[in-house]
Amino acid sequence: MDIKAHMAEHLKTIRKTKALSLDATAKLTGVSKAMLGQIERQESSPTIATLWKIASGLNTSFSAFMVAEDSVRIAEKTFPDDPNMQIHTLFAYNPQTQFEMFEITLSGFHQQMSAPHGVGVIEHVIIIEGELAVFCDGKWLTLGCGQRCRFFADQIHGYHAVSETAVFHNIVSYPLDR
Repeated sequence: MDIKAHMAEHLKTIRKTKALSLDATAKLTGVSKAMLGQIERQESSPTIATLWKIASGLNTSFSAFMVAEDSVRIAEKTFPDDPNMQIHTLFAYNPQTQFEMFEITLSGFHQQMSAPHGVGVIEHVIIIEGELAVFCDGKWLTLGCGQRCRFFADQIHGYHAVSETAVFHNIVSYPLDR
């Protein structure tokens, strides 16, 4: 199953499990009913920011939209409509550990801004290759290979490849009361 189909299927499944209409889902996520319907019908691919809004509003993990939660395989995906961002799922979300981990590659000096995630979500960033600027706490912090940072992700944050290519590990930790 390709990433677009998996996103559509996961969105439908979680809405059905929670007995949510498209209207109710739109209210919870801040994503329009029309866009949610287009995603479910595979007529549109969500941006990363939109996908985070959906995941946060539905109280589910981001990685659940990328790979099956019980998947042990490592999935490498170029995000739909964003060829300058490749997401490699190292560990899909697990309710026992309350985290998910990705290896993210930004190419072409790509910049990716993210809407706030749920309250209590923390991101840990470790630079593997290149130079990356991280926007958190209202300012940009430039990090090189081997450097790291941690921040509360319930605020606008972002990533910018300062070098042609930047590779980093991103660990997203969820609060225990999810």
